[in-house]
Amino acid sequence: MFSSTEQSESIFDYGPWYIKRAGEWRIVELESWKRHNQDLIVKLKGVDDRDAAHVLANCEIAVNTEQLPTLEEGDYYWKDLMGCKVVTTSGYELGKVTDMMETGSNDVLVVRANLKDAFGAKERLIPFLDGQVIKKVDLAAQSIEVDWDPGF
Repeated sequence: MFSSTEQSESIFDYGPWYIKRAGEWRIVELESWKRHNQDLIVKLKGVDDRDAAHVLANCEIAVNTEQLPTLEEGDYYWKDLMGCKVVTTSGYELGKVTDMMETGSNDVLVVRANLKDAFGAKERLIPFLDGQVIKKVDLAAQSIEVDWDPGF
């Protein structure tokens, strides 16, 4: 299992979990978990054999947002950035955030470029370096301003 929480084991502090499979969300209950090397292995109630577990591989896991801690002013969860338009400081719209990646050194915005992108880009990977690259995040306007060359 891959956890997007800051500390990977923190996912186990939340419950119930919701799993999205074939476009449908359903509640699942955690029975047990263990760490195996760098990975997390989970056992869900009612999932009793390898075939049943394989069906759930690569499914998205979510928790109810009311369970998440309240953030301080200027902080946000990755989920809050999804769908935000990304605009350069000069006003060029690069596209919309579709995902976030953790690289070890810093997080990275995955931005799907506009269909008529002047630079022919389909996707951009923009380092989430607050103050350096990320100049402003306005969740109310669903907008992120970046200091980034559109040619990258």
